[in-house]
This record gives sequence, structure tokens and C-alpha cells, in this order.
Amino acid sequence: MPYMRMIGIAEMWCAVVRGSARREAATRMRQGNVEYLWEHLHWLVVLDQQGSFSKAAARLGVSKASMSQHIADLEKAAGIMLVQRTTRSATLTAAGRELVESTRGAFDRIATSFANVRDLAGAPRGLLRVTAPVAFSRQQLVPTLPAFLRRYPDIQIELDMSDRIRPLAQEGFDLAVRHTAAPPETHVAWALAPTRTVLAASRAYLRARGMPASPAALAGHVCLHYPRTHGTPTWTFVSADAGQPDPVTVPVSGQLAVNNSEALRDAAMSGLGIALLPDFSAQSALQSGRLVEVLPSWRSTGVFGEWLYAIRPYSAHASRVSQVFVEYLREAYAQGFAPRQPKRLHQT
Repeated sequence: MPYMRMIGIAEMWCAVVRGSARREAATRMRQGNVEYLWEHLHWLVVLDQQGSFSKAAARLGVSKASMSQHIADLEKAAGIMLVQRTTRSATLTAAGRELVESTRGAFDRIATSFANVRDLAGAPRGLLRVTAPVAFSRQQLVPTLPAFLRRYPDIQIELDMSDRIRPLAQEGFDLAVRHTAAPPETHVAWALAPTRTVLAASRAYLRARGMPASPAALAGHVCLHYPRTHGTPTWTFVSADAGQPDPVTVPVSGQLAVNNSEALRDAAMSGLGIALLPDFSAQSALQSGRLVEVLPSWRSTGVFGEWLYAIRPYSAHASRVSQVFVEYLREAYAQGFAPRQPKRLHQT
């Protein structure tokens, strides 16, 4: 028999087998054999998390057409519409919502059990998807990663640098680093390090404009601020002196407002004014003398968070990869972010 004819017969036979398998699976689904629907149910849960067929397909690593076909097959087996489709999004019907809510826990337990078994395999391994603020990532997190990755060569990190609060479970993140006063109660959180807010300016600016002696004096200075609300920005301070227990709130103004602490730091270093910064952004500039701390006996409140946390979506089990990464960050930031030898300019 000619070789090409043999190949053609083999391909036809494979097509027949595949078609037969699909028909058999479809028949079993119509007959209510639920074991043939596990994958379909899981894909429905992912579709609910992602909110669209294209995002869900990307999360699962499959084509959009395959995603759509699986959901259609599931609807045929259930005999009811489970998803409301639009050109840009997909939302569950009441029946779809009931199905997802009743099965999501089972898939979470399966994932937890698999993670437990996988962790027995030896050294931590796998992909860790992390989201963290831009300034913190650039100045503190990224510089710590080389040593971590050398220590754990079988771990890969995918870092999303964003100041937008990302929904972790919906977007597939394992961990987030958050700068806040309190972590969300719906997540598991580990405290990484306390932080404080620092008022700082360049030596050139302070030589030209003078060192403020009190928070009230800031009204006469150029202040670089992080925009939070419309209207006149204000900074609030609490004195370290027990004799001045009441907070002091001061309206401030300046030519520049930036929603990124690294940009504020750079503007202050160029002499544009006095900036209010989280200590992890100011640390290296204070240590090198490029910035000088202003009003060190006063503590700013209400602008930036007081702690850095690592948080993850709630589940009964944290993967070993997540655990070793959090342990490493706690070790790296154990001393906080104060400059080792702060340099200050004092009025004479």
C-alpha cells in the first residue's frame, strides 16, 4: 500500500475515533453523567471570576472558541441557560450563580489538596504571581528579588507593578504587597514591616527658603503632595512632645502634585519643594544626603499607610512558594526603612 495512502487512512481513522469520543461524551452528558462535566464546571467557575470569555480562556490557556463550546455543552447538559453573553462580558444567570456557588468550594479544596501534595515533592517550585505598588516595587522589592531567586532556582516570579488595587482572585494573583493601615478582612495577611511618613526637602531648597520650624510654617513653603481629593490639600501632624497631644492640620500648596511617591521624591531632590513621602521611598535619598528630613519631631498621619502587608486570597492552605516568599520579605524588611545614618540640616 502506498505510504501516503496509509497516512491518509490513519488520519481518517483518528478523525473517526475523535468524533466518536466526542459523540460518546455528549451522550453521557445528556444522560446526566456528571463525571464528564467536571472540566466544564471548573471553566464556568473561572468564567465567573474573570467576567469574560476571552479573559477566562487566557487564564486557562485555551482558545476562546473552546471556552465558549464548553459552556454551551454545559448548558445543554443542564437544560438551562447559565451565562448571559454580551460582546464584552459574560455574567451568570441565577441558575449559573447557584451552580458556581455550590461547586466553587469543591474546586478550592481540590486545588488545596494538590498544592499540599506538590509541596511534598522537595524544594519549592512553580510560578508566583505578585502585584505591588510601583514605587515600592522599583525601590525596595525588585532589588531583593535576585537573592531570592538564587536561593530558590525552581521558583518563577511574575510581578505586576501597579498602584491600582487589583482583585487578586479574579485576576489570578497569588500575593499582593499593600501599604495600608489595615489589611482587608476578607484576605489572609502577613505584616512585613512598619512604615512612617517622612517630610523631606533638598539642601538647596532649604538654603533658599529656610527650614520650617513648625507645621504651621509649611503654609509659606512650596509643598509637593500626593493628590487624594479635590480642593485644597491638607497635611496633618502629631507632635512627639507629650505636651502637644492635639494634631495640627495645615493647608498646603505647590506647583506639583503626583500620585506616585517615587516621582515626588525625585521632584524634591531637584529642589522643587518639600515632599511628604513614605519612608521606603525616602530611605536612599536621606541616607545619601540628597534629601534632608524636615520637622523630624512631628509625625504625619492620614496620607500613607502605617504598615506593609503581604496578602493573599483566603483559603485553608498557602502554597509553599507563597510561604517562602513571604518569609524572605519579612527577613529582608525586618529593620524597616529608616536610613542607617540619617543626615539632617539644622538652622543656625
